Amino acid sequence: MEQNLKNIVNCKYDEIKKLVFEIKKQYLIDELSLDLDIFIGILKNDSRKNVQGLGLSLTKTIEKKQKEIHRIKGMYEFDKSFGTYKYIAGVDEVGRGPLAGPIVAAAVILDLNLINDADLLLGIKDSKKLSKKARTKLAVIIKDKAICYNIALISNEDIDTRGIAWCNNEVFKLACKGLKLLPNMVLSDGYPIKNFDLENRYAIKGDEKSISIACASIIAKVYRDELMDEYSKVYDKYGFENNSGYGTQQHIDAIKLVGTCKIHRNSFLKNIM
Repeated sequence: MEQNLKNIVNCKYDEIKKLVFEIKKQYLIDELSLDLDIFIGILKNDSRKNVQGLGLSLTKTIEKKQKEIHRIKGMYEFDKSFGTYKYIAGVDEVGRGPLAGPIVAAAVILDLNLINDADLLLGIKDSKKLSKKARTKLAVIIKDKAICYNIALISNEDIDTRGIAWCNNEVFKLACKGLKLLPNMVLSDGYPIKNFDLENRYAIKGDEKSISIACASIIAKVYRDELMDEYSKVYDKYGFENNSGYGTQQHIDAIKLVGTCKIHRNSFLKNIM
């Protein structure tokens, strides 16, 4: 392998650049059998400045991934720090503040005792800090790798009837109770769950600290955003495909112009109508 790598010096710059691009792409997905230290050393010792630059660029890619691995391991360790529980569920909600649509919560149980770095859920963070494309991609990975997950929602009608605080607490409970495996402990984002018969701890800004809560945040947001996209096809005056029911100026102007629709939270509109 080392001898084959040394033959890179006989390649043209564009060929090496293409190879480095492919190596970067694969490395960010998984580990490589290729000895990157040897390869980078060859690139950096090449007489061509542009090839040396490719070696430096590849080094930065490796450092970036190692930093991400360290960050994500910290999120796994945060969850494990609460005790030696067999199943820990992270739960989070989205849609507390919109003028329309349901409130949605997700609960996720992950394998927190991974041996190989390649099995870590890299890229996980607070769903609000991820692009729509990244969230959608990660939601698929989370669902595939999770031991189990569940998504629950409470309608705008119930929000109007029972109040958002009650619905926020209740949707947490529904998400957890719907899991195929009963968690030994539930980590909730922000505050403890009231009138709950499972052991519960909470974390302020949990979607930034806890891998389980952050994963729950991502799949809940993707689910709700996709649901609001579907609603936008039925109620096409409000821009739900862009605002997910939140009170953007476009949304408020539409309410004033054409009135409300079936999924609006009337109790949230008292200062608008």
